[in-house]
Amino acid sequence: MDARTAVELADIDAVGQAALVAAGDLSAADLLEAAIIRLDAGRALNAVITDLVDRGRASAAALDASGVLRTGHAGPLAGVPFVLKDLGASLAGAPEAMGCRALRTHIASDTAWIVTRYLDAGLVIFGKTNTPEWGNHCTTEPSLFGATVNPWAPGITPGGSSGGSAAAVAAGIVPAASGGDGTGSIRVPAACCGLVGLKPRRGRTSFAPGAGHGLEGLVNEHALTRTVRDSAALLDAVTGSGVGDPYSAPLPATPFLSAIAEPLAPQRIMVATGSPFPGPATDPAVVAAVERTAAVLADLGHHVEPGAPSIDADAVADAIAVLHTVSNVELFATAREHLGREPREDEFEPSSWVMIQEGFHTTGVAYAEAIAAIHAQTRRFATQMLGHDVLLVPTLLTPPPPYGLLDQPRGTTRAFFDVEFATTGWTSLANVTGWAAISLPLGVTADGLPIGVQLMAPDEAVLLTLAAQLEAAVGWADRRPPGWITAS
Repeated sequence: MDARTAVELADIDAVGQAALVAAGDLSAADLLEAAIIRLDAGRALNAVITDLVDRGRASAAALDASGVLRTGHAGPLAGVPFVLKDLGASLAGAPEAMGCRALRTHIASDTAWIVTRYLDAGLVIFGKTNTPEWGNHCTTEPSLFGATVNPWAPGITPGGSSGGSAAAVAAGIVPAASGGDGTGSIRVPAACCGLVGLKPRRGRTSFAPGAGHGLEGLVNEHALTRTVRDSAALLDAVTGSGVGDPYSAPLPATPFLSAIAEPLAPQRIMVATGSPFPGPATDPAVVAAVERTAAVLADLGHHVEPGAPSIDADAVADAIAVLHTVSNVELFATAREHLGREPREDEFEPSSWVMIQEGFHTTGVAYAEAIAAIHAQTRRFATQMLGHDVLLVPTLLTPPPPYGLLDQPRGTTRAFFDVEFATTGWTSLANVTGWAAISLPLGVTADGLPIGVQLMAPDEAVLLTLAAQLEAAVGWADRRPPGWITAS
């Protein structure tokens, strides 16, 4: 396949690419070779840090040989090239460093249930993407692999912790890539890179076989995409609990890909432009993007009014800090087991080392109190949202931030998150409450950088349908960053 054709295919989303294969216009191998050409052209982005090209070629060849892609029953994603975040999406036999120098030689022993579902859907996995150490940062600049470049501008972060996936999608290397979200790690990269980023509701997907949950329910896994229908189709592919999971979300009455095309009753939407945490005022360009979105939703027939659920910001920040210290100690133990010795301080990021050291001194009482605080603030938030279906807020309180802001040690874990929340604002509230949340590229700064606007609700179907309405009304399909892959 020539480079020009490979680049032209980048304009087609995942559902569209799968349709070309189902129609017999292209093979899975054709799509993969085109993606490999784009990957090679975009190496300078440092988005994909582990090549699984041989594995991908074998998978594509097997799909083509099976004949299943031509039956019409293979599903809306079969044959599409796909890359995995190098955290939370383990693939047996593949490298899995999780952004950590202590785990630079680690190989995954199991395939995560969510990855098995991707494979069952016919996605062709051919690489793993860059991530900060253990997903601790809302930026992607680990010392192990180096910073991922944002295709929109080299001086701003692509976000994190799913920044490698976001950059790969934003540049056109792949139409979609996997991600995970503990305090905004799908939605922050979506906002920084001008993408659709959905954090599912708690329990929507499984963490099997490696775990029952992440960060006591704060973490959810899904993907970064350029279109709403790709996000819906990917969610259909991974929805459902695994055998023995500790909890799950009710299965949707209608597949998400079908639901976004159905009429939606007028929603009661609360709009907030400030932050639930103390800090600087929201940037005027971000406020303007939220207000424009509210006006579009009102024109679409929804009931929009200002308001803001309040929380105990200190209680939330303290609890998130405690949960992270304990999580980092767990991951420290993973590194110890892998190395067969005590890991050294210089094998971790400085900010992670602070969390690890605090975690060694976190008591069981403090951990239990953090979980109780999360639950209490969830009830407080949900109670104040009674009478409204959806919350409309900024994704980030600022335009995409520079490198070197969201990964630095601040002396304590709590101080680290105070800096993060001054930029991210509402994102962590969706993780705390378990609500679904989606970031959409609905704004642009004066110098052309993307601004994300966020919708939150108890369930994904409403969010995806609203997102599809906004996509049709406002649109972002034609926006391309300066770093978009081109034919050389």
